[in-house]
Amino acid sequence: MAQSAGHLFVGGKVFLHAKQPGLGTEPQFGNAIYIRDGAIEHVGFEEDDAISQCRAAGAIVHDLNGQTVLPGFIDGHVHLLRLGQSLSKAALDHCENEEDVRKAIKDYAVANPDEPRILCKGWMRYMSKPLASLVDDLDPRPIYVDSKDLHTTWCSTSALKELDAENLADPEGGKIERDADGRPTGAFEESAVFNIIWPFLASVATENDREDWIWAAVKAYNESGYTGAIDMAMEEQAWETLLNIRKAQPEQQLTFRLAAYWLMRPSSSKEECLSQVDQAIKVHKQLSAEESPNLHVVGIKIICDGIIDACTAYLSEPYLKGADATKSSTGEPFWEADVLNAVVHKADAAGLQVALHAIGDAAITMAVDALSTCSPLNRHRMEHLELASARDAKRLGELGITASIQPVHADPWILRAWPGLLGGHRCERAFPYREFSDGGAALALGSDSPTSPWDIMANVYVATTRKSYRNTQYEEVVNYKFRLGICESVVAASYGSARSVFWDKRLGSLEKGKVADLTIWDMEWDEGKLLSAKVKETWFDGEKVWGV
Repeated sequence: MAQSAGHLFVGGKVFLHAKQPGLGTEPQFGNAIYIRDGAIEHVGFEEDDAISQCRAAGAIVHDLNGQTVLPGFIDGHVHLLRLGQSLSKAALDHCENEEDVRKAIKDYAVANPDEPRILCKGWMRYMSKPLASLVDDLDPRPIYVDSKDLHTTWCSTSALKELDAENLADPEGGKIERDADGRPTGAFEESAVFNIIWPFLASVATENDREDWIWAAVKAYNESGYTGAIDMAMEEQAWETLLNIRKAQPEQQLTFRLAAYWLMRPSSSKEECLSQVDQAIKVHKQLSAEESPNLHVVGIKIICDGIIDACTAYLSEPYLKGADATKSSTGEPFWEADVLNAVVHKADAAGLQVALHAIGDAAITMAVDALSTCSPLNRHRMEHLELASARDAKRLGELGITASIQPVHADPWILRAWPGLLGGHRCERAFPYREFSDGGAALALGSDSPTSPWDIMANVYVATTRKSYRNTQYEEVVNYKFRLGICESVVAASYGSARSVFWDKRLGSLEKGKVADLTIWDMEWDEGKLLSAKVKETWFDGEKVWGV
């Protein structure tokens, strides 16, 4: 097959890969990049001989008009099927109180009379209590309200009935909220969401629905400058849907690369948990990275604790009395330490990568301990790391553990409940990204969508300013001392995510020989102007897949 003439981009800035960026790293730019047949052939300057040669050979020339070429971004933590499904849900992110929540749900119900269920997203606990009685009068159809963090689902009475909630037992690591008589009141928490709500809603959807959700998520991500992601809660139905798309439409593949971590469900039975690892090993071998470089399972995901706002993150000191703390408690780990260690070690021995969700300081210590005897060659990782001690922040680098971070979760606007729940002394340890990086930990930056918006530069903005992008008028700054640099954050959101799943030899940076995944931005390299940055084009495998 004859080679194409390729595409030459000139007249702007081309981001040159920074290998180990830090807080003060200044970006370096070329002004030309040449791609051909899906690969990057040259990155540099217009006066380079290689650029002159490709011009003479008839390359298609694209004038950047001063815009900036960055790598194709890879979201380091996403729930792809949930994201696609969420795009059609009623958004409650703007709500401030119960009245706002009720109005948003009612408006959506009226506007969508043919939907069998009312599905909502973006609720936070400060807005309203998650009681079925507060929404039952809005619509007779089942109502399901996702919390912003996806760790709670608030159900109406009709939803509770179709779930047969009265006859459901609390799963290990989760809880169905009940009244004094044992009747469910509306809230499913933690593994009750993952083990009950998610499988049920997936089961009542058709395979066409699930495929549509995947395609919608990919489209939304391409439009935002992403060419890949790392899925952090893969399970049977979502995996089968992805395989069906791969098999049924060979001529129209997803313009997206996905590495996935298989979700482990907590159990006090070590044998049950180890059998889940066996299943993950089976799926991992089913489709290898060599056979399918753009879609494969790389490891397992374990959720070690919950979240601060629900007082389910596992802490070393009790929560204070606050809006959500009904008794003195430190929260509980979702896994017994010996079971967690056995699962982690079996996965590590099989060559799987391990991803551990850990938010509270006690959970982080437990998770680092579990990974401390594993091989650093497997590039294991920890997710969120929101309240890490200085000691554990240092251990990440020492043990070769990737710090998988989501700066959008550090937005001050959504942390307003933290001082009342934790006290000022613990809030001073919130999101210590600077310590992770300075301690030598590799960073992978992601969004955790659909729990948070997946706007790349909004994520970079919060990482570098520690200010709110959700409410730019809110002046609170969360631990500025822990900020990252712009260059550091951009690399973490592209190369860092690629490296975390062994994609770094072919993806994540604009370097000769790598796959031609790139994005074109109208932006200024200034932390105060990041929220004005706009992605103009997304190129995947050398072809433009989205453009203004």
